[in-house]
Amino acid sequence: MKSSGYRTYCLWAAAGVVLLSSYPLYMGLKVICQMQENGFVPYDEYPKYIIPYTPIALAVIFGVLIMPLLQKITRKFDLLAASVLSLGVFYAAERYMEKGILVKSSSFVSLESWQMSLCYVPPEEYSTRTWEAVDVLLGGYSPYFKIHFYLISVVLIISLLNCLYGFAKMFLTGSYKRKNALIMQAISAVIFLAMCIWACFTAFYRTGELFVKPVSAALMIVFFALLGITVGIFAGSLTQGKKPVLSIVLPSMTALLVTLAMYIGELILLNGHLYILGRGLFFAPISKTAFSPADIMVILVSGAVTALICKILNKHKQKLSTS
Repeated sequence: MKSSGYRTYCLWAAAGVVLLSSYPLYMGLKVICQMQENGFVPYDEYPKYIIPYTPIALAVIFGVLIMPLLQKITRKFDLLAASVLSLGVFYAAERYMEKGILVKSSSFVSLESWQMSLCYVPPEEYSTRTWEAVDVLLGGYSPYFKIHFYLISVVLIISLLNCLYGFAKMFLTGSYKRKNALIMQAISAVIFLAMCIWACFTAFYRTGELFVKPVSAALMIVFFALLGITVGIFAGSLTQGKKPVLSIVLPSMTALLVTLAMYIGELILLNGHLYILGRGLFFAPISKTAFSPADIMVILVSGAVTALICKILNKHKQKLSTS
């Protein structure tokens, strides 16, 4: 029988997620109402970065609301089922927001194209940017421009659900074996979400040029590495206590690959280029590639930090098992 603590947790989790999602939900409702009334959204009234955060909020809320049901009928596979269903909600909401909403500036454009322009330049600089040869518009719109948007969205959804479902299962079963891993997941997910919100409203202070200022470079380095680390901790939380190749090496490689995928998304967005994080050989592209030693370092650091965290978590679990 479910404990009262479990029921209380589920109620507080649902209420907390809805409360924290109030702003993206408000943005989405505002835009939908304007579309119903006018058939478009005026440029000056378009809320920043409605994509992908309103769909993300809807997906997480849905995942939390069905948590008691899934943990009753799926047991071991509750997180997998929740992730698949919530990602389905995210994709449906995302496609609606992209295809069904028009923004009016000098002309009408769908949010699919509009949001693409916001990926690389702050909205307030949209009309004043000095376009370069790397201008993504030269190649026309491509859905591949959104690789990093979708990647970030998936990471936020699965990492948040991992925390919410993991803590719920602790109340349900009374087993606290994953407690430390879930705490680390919560910390990484919250910090990463905060950086995403920061990037939304500042684009990390980029000016639209390939060479970025030191503060922009530092924030981008942390953001890219933290993306991989968050996914690595997710993998590590599921394989904790198993052989090192599964509990340490696999999460570390997962972090590496996810950080690399983020770089590939940037490459596509910038027409085969990457932002230059500084001056000197360490920041210069290697040979004919777009990657610099600094970029490679960021990818390796994400894997190394993940391996260190997973090693510490596994040592702690071994101590608990032997005590």
